[in-house]
Amino acid sequence: KRKKNPSVITSELLYKDLLRSEQENWKENSARYKSMIKRIKQKLEELHDKYVLNLSSPRIRFGENVYFEENGCIFLSKANDVDKANVLFSTEDIGFSDAHIQRIRISPDQRYMAISLKNENSEEATCVIMKLDCSPLLEKVIPNTFSFEWATSDVLFYTSQKNLKCQEVFMTTFTDEKHSKLVYSEQDVRFFVDIYCTKDRRFLTINSNSKTTSEVWLVDCSHPFKPLVLVQARTKGVIYHVEHRNDELYILTTYGEPAEYKLMKAPVASSGMENWQLFYALEEKTKLIDLEMFSNHCIMFLQRNGHLYLDVISFVSCSVQSIKLPTWACAFELESHPEYTTSTCYFQLTSPVHPPKRFAYSFKENNLIEQAEQEVPIIKNCHTTRLLAKSKDETLVPITVFHNMKSKELHRKPLLVHVYGAYGIDLNMSFKEEKLMLIEEGWILAYCHVRGGGELGLGWHKDGCQHNKLKGLHDLQACIMLLHELGFSQPKSTAVAAASAGGVLAGALCNTDPQLIRAVVLQAPFLDVLNTMLKTHLPLTIEEQDEWGNPLADEKTMKYIKNYCPYQNIKPQPYPSVFITAYENDQRVPLIGILRYVQKLRKATRDYASRTEREGSWIPNIILDIQANGSHCDSSWEDSLS
Repeated sequence: KRKKNPSVITSELLYKDLLRSEQENWKENSARYKSMIKRIKQKLEELHDKYVLNLSSPRIRFGENVYFEENGCIFLSKANDVDKANVLFSTEDIGFSDAHIQRIRISPDQRYMAISLKNENSEEATCVIMKLDCSPLLEKVIPNTFSFEWATSDVLFYTSQKNLKCQEVFMTTFTDEKHSKLVYSEQDVRFFVDIYCTKDRRFLTINSNSKTTSEVWLVDCSHPFKPLVLVQARTKGVIYHVEHRNDELYILTTYGEPAEYKLMKAPVASSGMENWQLFYALEEKTKLIDLEMFSNHCIMFLQRNGHLYLDVISFVSCSVQSIKLPTWACAFELESHPEYTTSTCYFQLTSPVHPPKRFAYSFKENNLIEQAEQEVPIIKNCHTTRLLAKSKDETLVPITVFHNMKSKELHRKPLLVHVYGAYGIDLNMSFKEEKLMLIEEGWILAYCHVRGGGELGLGWHKDGCQHNKLKGLHDLQACIMLLHELGFSQPKSTAVAAASAGGVLAGALCNTDPQLIRAVVLQAPFLDVLNTMLKTHLPLTIEEQDEWGNPLADEKTMKYIKNYCPYQNIKPQPYPSVFITAYENDQRVPLIGILRYVQKLRKATRDYASRTEREGSWIPNIILDIQANGSHCDSSWEDSLS
């Protein structure tokens, strides 16, 4: 038996000591707030029951059959009698009571159902295949899966996930001669593989994507055992995704100028880039949120100047209709698996303080329909404001602000600022019970759409990654200063909330401008960029180089990261109070880094206090809550209660 390296043993002991110390600190701190926690829990439960509990779950329609999930069970009903439903599957019955249902795929002839089950403590999911006879039977269990699709009624393709990576695709058959085999293996660790089925069910696409580059292979659903067909070999800097209609591929891609998404098309038989023809281009600074193909139409959900739009392309008349969605809407969710030949597209609109509301677009009538049945009360007392802050380089940065209409003297009200600014991902603007609770309690909520995120398209992300990361920080500073100038709260009543990579900008702000805020609330935050990017053995480091840069490759990148990295720049000075929620089993942001950050920050605040020794000087609270359960930012409304 090999002996452990003494330095490894020392590190493990240090980790255990820090963990034990923080757990004791949390017990002591949380005891002080028992009555407040009890009141908040009760209020959140009331809001959940009022606004969310009775929302109908997504439905998958197959002809006259409708499949839907509720409380860990999957039901089957007839479209004309949804109240009469049969139970096809229960997580409890197969020993997965702690898991939630993540994805459902029904085979074309409806003889099989593949279900993705995910436990809160793991990022890997389990795929369960049920045979849908008179009495549904468990056919197969495939561990560590990410995505899966049926090619035919008895051939399933799936990806395997290990250490946060998906690089292999397998095919498994449910014919008399059952077998599984590897059909695709990605060799580049920067690429992540998933599977998609075109809306007309003509092809499965095997998509291999890095942060900047794509490659797609086709599986012919009519002949799934034939060799894969390459659409276009990966070309550095070109991202593309594929749909199909009438023997033509519709390719959503960044290829060509400007380097924003555009819809192109090419014949299936000659799909190379040299044959791609422009079909539809987005306006400048427009964010493509989603695209959905139907037999005669294509729907694009877009964000332009802070507002949501629906662009409907008719393949028959070759026309485009653009519809501005209600001004309160900040996010949308498409109906799960709409039928390809449907005459109506259903979706939900929502905002952080508006529960989901159902809408539909009628292709026949060419108009938007607000659904008559209102399942939840309408929020009428919340005002939505959209602002633009001028950053250090004169760039205008969007801010979305929510506050109670009844609130007066807004400069005296508490303000919660939200920020992310990484990976081209938008701030989460979907409904959360806790956000509505804050509005009802008189808080102001501000969402700062800083560079590094994707709110204004791909260029907005590019302008805030690698050697442009500081622009995101300058944007955040400008947003908070503008809010205060316009009378939305003041520094002593302002807090910043961020999760995951958003912790970089929030943590950097604590070092550079602590006078702007009083508190910071972080969930699973990324706080030590430099040390993480120096450790290439970690599962995500190499693929993350497209976002943060590679400090091992050049000294300039090393210095640049060190200049803004939250952990590296902690120093004795005034700091806001900091509340961090971290997860013991987090595979993306190692807990040891957060423990070290908290220790270093506490020492800096103590050193500053001992140096100044001014009477009445304020010492910030630095609290770390380490959750034994849960994984990286995998939060539901129940997590708000814990």
